[in-house]
Amino acid sequence: MSWRPKKQTLLALLPPALVRVRGAAHAGTRYLSFDDGPHPQHTPDLLDLLAQHDIKATFFLVGSEAERYPALVERMVADGHRIGNHSHTHPQFGALDIAAQLDEIDRCDRVLTRFDGRVRHPFRPPRGELSLALLWQCARRRQGIVYWSRDSLDYRSGEAPAALAERLRTAPLAAGDILLMHDDAACAAAILRALLPEWLAAGFRFDRLPALDERA
Repeated sequence: MSWRPKKQTLLALLPPALVRVRGAAHAGTRYLSFDDGPHPQHTPDLLDLLAQHDIKATFFLVGSEAERYPALVERMVADGHRIGNHSHTHPQFGALDIAAQLDEIDRCDRVLTRFDGRVRHPFRPPRGELSLALLWQCARRRQGIVYWSRDSLDYRSGEAPAALAERLRTAPLAAGDILLMHDDAACAAAILRALLPEWLAAGFRFDRLPALDERA
């Protein structure tokens, strides 16, 4: 199984200020990222786990869910995590015209601004759908796009967390890797509960991704 699909490999050729597939690798840093939240049941468990290990991460939030559960977003910011834009309603982006796609991004940004004061946020397209038109518009607007270099596959309902953890154990994260996970189910926390003690004992360092106005 390839951990670097062709799309990510091609995107990695673009300037990181436009599209980031990997993070800075200094001090052996890896990056945990979570999509589709916040979730009233699963996000608190994950935040507790990260706090237990003093780890900062990046949460790509759905704007409508952030509006429903503002206390969870407030906690993310207070705990030192980065919040990012995952669209307002998590639609099928390929079915929308470019104006509707940009509206999804802008609506989510307006929600997130209430929590961290930033006008623009790192954007991760729902399901990774990114057209050339959207890429151009994000470049024009200076809205950085964040993908991932490793996929935890925690959204696969047919695979147990233990099996997914073993896959990551067998092929560990490299410095600079951005790991894709999700905080709208229990799987990510189960994987990390098993692996974080091992990773930290091995000297792995974790950090949040930089904001658009910060250097990596």
